[in-house]
Amino acid sequence: MHAIEHVAAQAILGFGLFVVLFYIVINSFYLAIHGLALFELRDDLRESRWTPPFQVFASPFYPGIGVVVPAYNEATTITESVQSLLSLNYPDVEITVVNDGSTDETLTVLDEQFDLQPVDAEIPVEMPSEPVHQVYRSAVYEELLVIDKENGGKSDALNAGLWLTEMPLCCAIDSDTIIDRDALLALVRPFLERPNATVASGGVVRVANGSTVEDGIVESVSLPRTGLPGLQVMEYLRAFYSGRLGLDRAGGLILISGAFGLFETETVREIGGYRRDTITEDFDIVVRLHRYLIDNDREYSVQFVPEPVAWTEVPSDHRALGRQRRRWYRGMVETVVTNRGMLFNPAYGRVGVVILPLFVAAEMFGRLVEGLGYLVLPLAVFLGVLNVEFFLVFFVLTTGFGVFLSWFSVFSEVWSFNRYDSPWQVLRLLWYGVLENFGYRQWRTVVAWRGLIQYLRGTEGWGRSERTGFDTDED
Repeated sequence: MHAIEHVAAQAILGFGLFVVLFYIVINSFYLAIHGLALFELRDDLRESRWTPPFQVFASPFYPGIGVVVPAYNEATTITESVQSLLSLNYPDVEITVVNDGSTDETLTVLDEQFDLQPVDAEIPVEMPSEPVHQVYRSAVYEELLVIDKENGGKSDALNAGLWLTEMPLCCAIDSDTIIDRDALLALVRPFLERPNATVASGGVVRVANGSTVEDGIVESVSLPRTGLPGLQVMEYLRAFYSGRLGLDRAGGLILISGAFGLFETETVREIGGYRRDTITEDFDIVVRLHRYLIDNDREYSVQFVPEPVAWTEVPSDHRALGRQRRRWYRGMVETVVTNRGMLFNPAYGRVGVVILPLFVAAEMFGRLVEGLGYLVLPLAVFLGVLNVEFFLVFFVLTTGFGVFLSWFSVFSEVWSFNRYDSPWQVLRLLWYGVLENFGYRQWRTVVAWRGLIQYLRGTEGWGRSERTGFDTDED
């Protein structure tokens, strides 16, 4: 009996040491990424202050952009989103809304608001999407097209827009997203700087909950009134102004948000468009671009641009947010498993040897290990296998360092674009950076475990949340 207890104690001790060492490695990775992000942000701020010596809208150098907006049951937000896109400052843009077999009034709302007229359109035989019923053009705005098709999912809808556009660049955004008016002018910059190499660029996504939206434009920026969307503001700041910037600086940007990304149309077609059997098409498409272009020995660039902003409505209750995050986690696992041949493969350079493995360790396994740590280490302390000091080290490595990284992101936001310019809002952000580590962070580990179980069971489904529409009457 004593031998069994000794083995159990040693196993728990070994696991505890593993958890602490694991988080030392992961937090070192996060610290390096955040540090690189600060240097990248500094350089991007310097470049953004440069004014081109020509009139933007008179320049022949800006390539045409086809903005593709998949829409499924988005009647509550589609008008504001389209109005936002129609007000974009860009010399050559075409807006394509893809009604993906909506069962609500999405198509009716579009017709009523923008006077849709049927047009003859040649549908490519090789287009990887469900059948198209009709293509419409607005009688009010010539640059607005609407594709009405059978339901096939977000990737399927994106492929329809991608194959029907004649623009050299394609911008994929979510239908519940509002883009700043000058966002495309900034997002296209990498394609102007390296036209023969750039294949994709991504912008920033921010939380729109609580902000005032008028005629498809975010008129004033405010933090959400409720706590859960506020915690997501902190997450989005950390993900974009630290995570994406740092990966960009390291030359290994492997994720562009599906809510706001710009791609070279022909290159995406070359890889077969968006995979229709994935639930996180944004992560999948970028990893596949890296893989395809490296396999074909082509010089390329995938960049993050911190200046352009897209605003999105985030879930405001735990049930809807849990569905969304489980879907994200399942999709991440799916993409990693599908592209596992890249892991630790020298043929894929720093992306395969360094960036992707560390990303997998931190984002896929990190929360799983953390969740086990919350269960096993307190038990080990209770049984006397580990001392309290050991558990406190684990707590500091997770919670304490999490607060530090969140505050680091707040500093980057205040130092750079400062959208939340009120001292009170900054204080609230700092408070959210503390609050998210007590309860919300632990809840995310549970969500990760549930997402893994769903993946192993082969669970399918989008798990989308209902949209309530953007605020238009806040003070």
